[in-house]
Amino acid sequence: MSEPALDPALAELFAIAGAPEGYARRAADRLGARAAELLREDPWRLLRVPGVRPDQADHFARRVLERLGERPRPDDPRRGRALVVHVLTEAARRGHTAMTPQAVRSALGALRAPDADRAIEAALDGAEVVPLLEEPDFDAPEGEEPPEPEESLGLARYALAEEAAGEGLRRLTATAGPLLPEETVRSLRAELPEDRALAFTAADRTGVSVLHGAPDDVEQTALLIARGFAGQGVDVAVVSATMTAARHLGAGTGLYGLLEASCPPGAAAGTVAFGRDGRRPLEAGLVIVPDAQALDVEAVGALVEACADGTHLVLGGDPAALPSAGPGRVLADLAASETVPVIDLAPGDGPLAEFTGAVRNGGLATVEAPDREVVVVPTRSEREAVHRAVQLVTDSIPRALGIPARDVQVVTPLTGGEAGAGALNAALKARLNPGPGVCGGFDPGDRVIVAVPVEGVAAGEIGTVADASPAGLRVAFGADGDPVAVPATALSRLRHGWAAPIALARTARPPAVVAVLPQEAAGALSRPLAVTAFGLARRHLSVVHNAGAALARAVREETGAPRETRLVRLLRQ
Repeated sequence: MSEPALDPALAELFAIAGAPEGYARRAADRLGARAAELLREDPWRLLRVPGVRPDQADHFARRVLERLGERPRPDDPRRGRALVVHVLTEAARRGHTAMTPQAVRSALGALRAPDADRAIEAALDGAEVVPLLEEPDFDAPEGEEPPEPEESLGLARYALAEEAAGEGLRRLTATAGPLLPEETVRSLRAELPEDRALAFTAADRTGVSVLHGAPDDVEQTALLIARGFAGQGVDVAVVSATMTAARHLGAGTGLYGLLEASCPPGAAAGTVAFGRDGRRPLEAGLVIVPDAQALDVEAVGALVEACADGTHLVLGGDPAALPSAGPGRVLADLAASETVPVIDLAPGDGPLAEFTGAVRNGGLATVEAPDREVVVVPTRSEREAVHRAVQLVTDSIPRALGIPARDVQVVTPLTGGEAGAGALNAALKARLNPGPGVCGGFDPGDRVIVAVPVEGVAAGEIGTVADASPAGLRVAFGADGDPVAVPATALSRLRHGWAAPIALARTARPPAVVAVLPQEAAGALSRPLAVTAFGLARRHLSVVHNAGAALARAVREETGAPRETRLVRLLRQ
């Protein structure tokens, strides 16, 4: 098979601008089947394509508009609109769902937009950006003027998703009734520790409840609750953020599978449609998501919309871990809203729990690990860190612990760099599955991870390439179902997956994890990142690092960057 032909009209636009064809293919994937038409109407839409800088979009727009007989202007409303969307998109990549107008104006000034207010007006005239007004959380003292509503700006997709999440969570809280008779609940919780008993009662009595704790403790409690209610005839759905996580948990299903997700043909990359929603809700009376900390506002909005009135929802996660890779911080906002019960689970024991627990409290501990549950491997350089990581995956862990290489996941804070995911994957591929890279660097047998949803498969899913040709890949995600076809035009949505950025691989939780924390990642290290990375391991954790004092300082002092979100106020309305 040959590589799919690029739309001639799109190829012509990029030829006019003197841009490489690879940009055209990325634009086709990101903007969808109407990419050429959209770029003719507004060439600054190129800025929607990840990796394109404002100056590159300006160059593209200038060349295209000149060919079309238009005179490009710095104050073109289309340019202003694109810059505002770019600013809000970059903020969303950092987890924010909204920005104040002042912050947007400041960012536009740094991008040399000639008139920030006109740019914002142009963006609001379109459909991608919406104004947001929130009433203050407090009433004015008697005799004083009430405070003005707070104004912010947001991308419509995330603003609407956050509102849907807030509305859905309030609806589930309002419509819930007990799932079991009181005497049955009393009997089922009689032999449970106090924290597990409280979690069981909250799941029965309230529409939405939160479990806080380390991943193992949350998972064990979630399965305990699921078995108890299922044994009494309640239809229970245990749901993980990904199919990969569900397989490692040994129970339940992935969120996209539960909601019957699909990527519509010809739609822009990242566009996902769900077969389950308010018109066709889930049948389950109790839905439990142990790794809800990984879900962004769009995923939670879709989930709660698919829950019928009266459904009980239990969301779990570690409050000390990273928030979702996408916009929002749903679990933290739910807890901060004080509108639902939050159950703090007592920590388990064992070397892994002790090591990660110390990090959660701001310190690095030396733990006794007679069965090599935790191994710390200091190195002197990034190159040595890569060498030791490969050695652990391909030799030491399989030989000493009997865990095969296919059950070991390498994670790192970085994508690039000497010891980032790219370098680690290149070294691991050379040992585990050498090949010419038939399609975009991929060969049959390669492990891949989804970075942007593709063909209804969620970001973070890990699969194996079953077949590769210049036209694309067929990737097997799990033992069930046919391999998924990924055309060459969508390869940018995949990465090699032996090693992966921590935020992307956070739901996998395989038997063994090798966490590579190089000195070059010192600026990216934080306590939540370390808690997340170390908490992925079920049986064994190797920490390979040359970060030295930077790692200890990050665990002690860096507690993560705050996110601007609206969910707390939406839940309190």
